[in-house]
Amino acid sequence: MHKLTSQSEWIARAQAVLPAGGFGNFDPDIIIARGEGSRVWDEDGHEYIDYLIGSGPMLLGHGHPEVIEAVLEQLPKGMTFFANNAKGIALAEAIVEAVPCCQQVRFVASGGEADMYAIRLARAYTGRTKILKFEGGYHGMSAEAQMSLAPATRVNFPQAVPDSAGIPQSVADQMLIAPYNDLAAVEALLAEHDDIAAIIAEPLQRIIAPEPGYLQGLRDLCDRYHVLLIFDEIVTGFRLAYGGAQERYGVTPDICTLGKIIGGGFPLAALGASAEIMQHFDKSVVGADKWLMQLGTLSGNPVAAAAGLKTMEVLRREGSYDRLRAIGRTLQDMQTAALSDAGIAHQICGDETLFDIVFTQSPCRDYRSTRHDDPQRNALYNRVLRANGMFKSPGKLYPSLAVTNDDLDQTKAAVLAAVQAISAG
Repeated sequence: MHKLTSQSEWIARAQAVLPAGGFGNFDPDIIIARGEGSRVWDEDGHEYIDYLIGSGPMLLGHGHPEVIEAVLEQLPKGMTFFANNAKGIALAEAIVEAVPCCQQVRFVASGGEADMYAIRLARAYTGRTKILKFEGGYHGMSAEAQMSLAPATRVNFPQAVPDSAGIPQSVADQMLIAPYNDLAAVEALLAEHDDIAAIIAEPLQRIIAPEPGYLQGLRDLCDRYHVLLIFDEIVTGFRLAYGGAQERYGVTPDICTLGKIIGGGFPLAALGASAEIMQHFDKSVVGADKWLMQLGTLSGNPVAAAAGLKTMEVLRREGSYDRLRAIGRTLQDMQTAALSDAGIAHQICGDETLFDIVFTQSPCRDYRSTRHDDPQRNALYNRVLRANGMFKSPGKLYPSLAVTNDDLDQTKAAVLAAVQAISAG
């Protein structure tokens, strides 16, 4: 077989063996060959500044030398064991020390698994069945999570709309949907339903920031109605701050889920809570009826744990988060300045460590308001950015600590080109 050298050949090969020609994660029309520092290259050799960073895990950039060293040190000692190992235990200790709600953790291989187990844990602890989630909130691929993630049609709250085929109606019946940033809607549902086990929320929902007092309001309502509060910190954990959204916003949930950064680029995630709640994973304490079974071939994988430990060590160093936020502010400022100068209506939505442009005049406070007035304008903006060497999601931009001043200069040029294209259109 001849050596494949072009992206088009790889795309054709993918279309033959992968549904829709891809992994289901990202645009299948680009095939990434390698990454180094702040950059990635496609199979045709085109170079991009990476603002996708693997959908969040590569906060230090690709191939960080200290992370590579930690992984290479672990590899000859064993790649996986399906048993307790020192690296996994040390990572659990580091998470417990960093994250306010965690006294104990359990490891899984993906964020979706962590969210699934968090929901199940809340049900086991409370003995209740219903879960309240927010329209537009992403919590993985479980049946519960695939409710009203991106509904194409608007229905009355709290009706749940499945985002996928293959989900029985019985799952939808156990889910209540509310608009984000609306405490009155949440309180009304809690007052009406006495069988809610938990509220699950992204403290920063996609790129929608919580309004002042909103997260504390959720905490207070959960306490008043004896409902557990779950923070999905798969994205925000160790990104918004070392202690995640809990540190950044000063609100502590009952259960949280973590992923992406804690694996340092390898498949690893976790859920954590108080020892009292986590005891449901210990049959000898709670008995068979209340025991929550959880196992996974790669849970606590030592290579992933080694990468995560080193990544977290680097993030603890003085100035890491100040620099990350400074990079994010620069990226925000250059875009809003260029768009404002051109008279293009827009909002910067999100946090300095994770955000994007929404082409609208309206504030972005929930799923229904966080929409482009003209979706084609967003498509053109992102298309021109990529053509000028920026690799990002159409709806999110992740700064990383690997971004350099040269990267920022190139990004500014790409942004100006994209704004010019919109103005010309």
